[in-house]
Amino acid sequence: MAESNTQVNAATIRQAIDEVLDTGSIAALVTVIQSDQLTVGAKLLVRTDATAIGDLGHPELNRAVAAVTPEFLQGRAEAGTSSVAELAPELTNLGGTRVLFERIEGEPHLVIAGAGHVGASLARLAATVGYRVTLIDDRPEFVARDLFSSPREQQINLITAGRWAEAVCDSSGSGRGVSIAIVTRGHKQDEDCLRAALDSNADYIGMIGSKRRTNIVLDKLRAEGFAEEQLRKVRAPIGLDIGAISPEEVALAILAEIVAERRGGAGGSLSRWRRQSG
Repeated sequence: MAESNTQVNAATIRQAIDEVLDTGSIAALVTVIQSDQLTVGAKLLVRTDATAIGDLGHPELNRAVAAVTPEFLQGRAEAGTSSVAELAPELTNLGGTRVLFERIEGEPHLVIAGAGHVGASLARLAATVGYRVTLIDDRPEFVARDLFSSPREQQINLITAGRWAEAVCDSSGSGRGVSIAIVTRGHKQDEDCLRAALDSNADYIGMIGSKRRTNIVLDKLRAEGFAEEQLRKVRAPIGLDIGAISPEEVALAILAEIVAERRGGAGGSLSRWRRQSG
């Protein structure tokens, strides 16, 4: 027996979502959540280039939704709702219809170059928060599995680097949804990792070290021809200023900045207004 249009549409949507996740790209899943005219639950998957798969049940609504989806994806929201009256006021016959926009992308991926005290602490903390974590070092004993043996730590991908740049590049993929934290033990390793990180187009790049140490590395890459616009993206020194001292505190400061960048947070105190208002 032939499948219904609803079944075919659902299977097509599921396949398209899998492709989005497998390729590390991003899309929006739009669902009818309230309507007297359309089928509640009808779905349309819209990619960043506004191409779409599925059907909300009305061609003009499909086009209107596809047109506004890139703006939704450029923001930081995971989900949001909108009425057709807001999206396409000309569709007066669908004025009571509401749709849900949901961001579809893979889990955030943190690539950590350097498995010393800070790198190891950052890997453990990021795994707890829900990041997919890759920890890289050129010293096999620093990325031995028995150092990361708890059920949560077993999910950390441990890589022994033959060459730092290749390991960072291979781990970063397209760079979409990827944050790179460079916490190695020296200038040479920092330079190698940062070159690869800048070429990766990662969402976030940070490098540990004092102002002097990080300036030395950035100046070296500037002299090699890296564009100023690229270098300005590098958070160096890495992390938010929380007065961190211990490796665990430094890891917290780094992850806080990574989360703030991903979520669009300012990184300040939520209660600052209360103290200022007095």
